[in-house]
Amino acid sequence: MDVEILARVQFALTIMFHYIYPPLSIGLGLFIVIAEGIYIKTKDIAYLHISKFWTKVFALTFAIGVATGIVMEFEFGTNWSTYSRYVGDVFGSALAAEGVFAFFLESGFLAIVLFGWSRVRPSVHYFAQVMVALGAHFSAIWIIVANSWMQTPAGFHIAGEGVLARAEIVDFWAMVFNPSSMDRLIHSIIGAWLAGAFLVISISAYYLLKQMHLDFAKRSMRIALGIAFVSCILQVFSGHRSAQIVARYQPSKLAAIEGRFHTQKNAPLTLFGIVNTENERVDYEVSIPSLLSYLSFGDVNAEIAGLDKFPKKDWPKVAVTFQTYHLMIAMWFAMILLCIAAVVFGLKNRWLLRALVASVLCPQIANQAGWVTAEMGRYPWIVWELLRISDGLSKVVTANQVLGSLIMFTILYFMLFLLFLYLLNDKIQHGPESSSAAGFKTHPHQLKYVQEITHDTTQ
Repeated sequence: MDVEILARVQFALTIMFHYIYPPLSIGLGLFIVIAEGIYIKTKDIAYLHISKFWTKVFALTFAIGVATGIVMEFEFGTNWSTYSRYVGDVFGSALAAEGVFAFFLESGFLAIVLFGWSRVRPSVHYFAQVMVALGAHFSAIWIIVANSWMQTPAGFHIAGEGVLARAEIVDFWAMVFNPSSMDRLIHSIIGAWLAGAFLVISISAYYLLKQMHLDFAKRSMRIALGIAFVSCILQVFSGHRSAQIVARYQPSKLAAIEGRFHTQKNAPLTLFGIVNTENERVDYEVSIPSLLSYLSFGDVNAEIAGLDKFPKKDWPKVAVTFQTYHLMIAMWFAMILLCIAAVVFGLKNRWLLRALVASVLCPQIANQAGWVTAEMGRYPWIVWELLRISDGLSKVVTANQVLGSLIMFTILYFMLFLLFLYLLNDKIQHGPESSSAAGFKTHPHQLKYVQEITHDTTQ
């Protein structure tokens, strides 16, 4: 098999597996901050147990996320050394900032969060909880900035020529605030909130189905449904803005997303269909007339560039980009409908509870599909209109070497995923600590925590 295909498959495997966990950490971080904040304000012991249980789940996702993220940095040097040399000045700055401003912040305060329930004052513990959540969010900032620069490069110049050419930063803040970075960041963060919220919803629905830990499940569900519903609404505006950025700066990607092979005014918005690349059309297309032109440029008569405006060698992978984008949209509809159904019909319908248990997959599918859309829509460029994917490959790596490491990582990641499921299931089966007063008295360290917070709030 071609070395380029193998290298791309390997990177896709590692980053897609890694991308399961950071969104969960970000979303759970927000949830825990809200839950512990309610506890500190109300002194309701039930919210302490909610915070402690979900903090354990957070720690698990954080640990697996760190372990799986390290591999990608090595791949830059082994499989993509030409790319690394080309963007090292830019990408290296963002990755260094991620380590200094995000990872150290998150990991440093995590020890206090995990082991400080009875060892530090409640206000200090809550501050640490907030710092951990912020660290998780900051991590996303710098990774998205680096990736967005590859989509819409800014704040740089090219030094050297030929194989020695490399991008160098001339304006750091222009690089950070490149045309797509903030919109893509907001879109990704909201997607992470949805991932964390629906993990809580799924496990809480499981407890309700099994008639276990009912008070814990209902309270957790209420908070998570609130986060999920607000996030779904915000995602509409964020997604719209992100699409406008794509229309302006990456018109060939927009054409692939919507299956627009031919340039036209009053372009329709495609709801679904099957891309027929050979005949350059979308079969079984269902669309809304003129809506794509209006949403992209605020004018129903605006012209939308089709793929016919670009050389075929510069076309994205249209079928994959089209289907993954519409899969992402379908998952959004599923999530908002489930949120509405849970509010309208309550949490006693067993079919609805079963659907809520399975709903943990919706944001994961949406996040993965969105990532594939963004990356496949950039094809054949690894840095938009500056460096092709084929030119970013290492010159000495062989197909057999990449294939060997691909098989190894596939096995390793499969085992890690099984370990994650086993540990998560163990925590779910063990459940939260009792929120009853009697049960609480059996935990003197937690009692000390409550006494301290009660003392704080009466001063």
